[in-house]
Amino acid sequence: MPRILLAGLFHETHTFLDGVTPLESFTVRRGDEMLTCKGDASPLGGVLEIADEFGWEIIPATDFRAQPSATVADEVVEQFWADLAPAAEKGDFEAIYLVLHGAMATQTILDVEGEILRRLRQITQVPIFGVFDLHANFSPAMAELADCLVGYRENPHTDAREAGLIAARLLQRCLTSGERPRMQLQQPGIIWPPTGTGTASDPMLSLEAMARHFEQEDETLWAMTVVAGFSFADTPDTGVSFVACTTGDATEKLDALARRTLELAHLGAITDPSADEVLTALTPLPHGLTVLVEPSDNIGGGAPGDGTGLLRALLRHGVENAAVCINDPEAVRALESGARRVRLGGKGSRLDEGPLELEVEVVSLKDGRFELEDKNSHLASMNGDFFDMGRCAVVKHAGITILITSVKTPPFDLGQWHSQGIAVEEMSVVAVKAAVAHRRAYDKIATRMLWADTPGPCSSNLSTLPFRHARLTATADVPR
Repeated sequence: MPRILLAGLFHETHTFLDGVTPLESFTVRRGDEMLTCKGDASPLGGVLEIADEFGWEIIPATDFRAQPSATVADEVVEQFWADLAPAAEKGDFEAIYLVLHGAMATQTILDVEGEILRRLRQITQVPIFGVFDLHANFSPAMAELADCLVGYRENPHTDAREAGLIAARLLQRCLTSGERPRMQLQQPGIIWPPTGTGTASDPMLSLEAMARHFEQEDETLWAMTVVAGFSFADTPDTGVSFVACTTGDATEKLDALARRTLELAHLGAITDPSADEVLTALTPLPHGLTVLVEPSDNIGGGAPGDGTGLLRALLRHGVENAAVCINDPEAVRALESGARRVRLGGKGSRLDEGPLELEVEVVSLKDGRFELEDKNSHLASMNGDFFDMGRCAVVKHAGITILITSVKTPPFDLGQWHSQGIAVEEMSVVAVKAAVAHRRAYDKIATRMLWADTPGPCSSNLSTLPFRHARLTATADVPR
């Protein structure tokens, strides 16, 4: 019975946001607490479940997870290592399995995953396998120090759990065959905003198809991952990359993917029209549900989720029968205290115009914990089967229904609305603070889906960001 040391460290870090993400923002599970995730929709839950099939004895060390947010405090990594190191130092295991994101950065460490692998390699030389997010910024240290890390292959991330299982199956192959792969990394020097990295269209569609073809034709190629990168983390490795896990030599295949990336680079360098342009073109409102996507306040990318830009535009254009979600615990508390005029949103980013003062009609005040309707969504991969939005208020103003949450909630599951009594599919317009990952939930109810630019930290226009560490080549379509 192989003994497998299991740990998880998951955070997508937006280094251009103000402030620091503290240890208190992380959900931490230690030891046997991790076993409660067994069978849920997360990669960790899948690995715990498939371990029974393989006859593994799991040694659960620690699991740290937090929503995308600002630069992480150094103490988070040190506490994670304080939990993991004693288990690693015992050495009573045959392999290590890691559940990672791949785009985590702290106050002094720009490559957290590489640093953790470096520390592990100072202790042990056993195989290290694991899973990571498609939006990782994959570093040379990660490629050198781990044996096989497998990334998600879909965006929206409907396959996070399956990617975790693929990596687990490859670890089983390593343990039973005695073969030990290595990783090769190619970085073509391209940075795309999240809006340019959906896998249902090019450039990612063609690149993923090439990667799967390479896997099928070459038995020495255990896995090929197309890594979209996370453009809002300013690191030396920010951007698109390709990772081959192989017992052969994947250099030619990696070069082919890099060449194709340069040919398709313009398709990923997306910018969005202004909210006023989009709404003017929608006058009068056409039949059916219009989903307005606000990537500049993309919660899944780390934004605060309280931007007022799109709400202000809806009010300016007199749009009714619309729904908007704003994260603002302060406003929820004020409404629960009896206030009916609130300063809503605009508190989380200096790029926003600031709070919007509104007189509102209160529809409901209730708890925000809900069961996910889609257990294969990216929200499920991050949090399992349930999500808690904290205390919530549903209010109305000028024909717009506003869901106000106390915990910022990525709009990846319609249960967010339904749990609060809002039939969003019956609206004329719904605004979502996302880039691509919302599409699994909203494609099935939308008549049309339009992206609009507003002031915020996750704008698709990357030329507005003050990069200092990212290494962009002359072939990159996104200037500094």
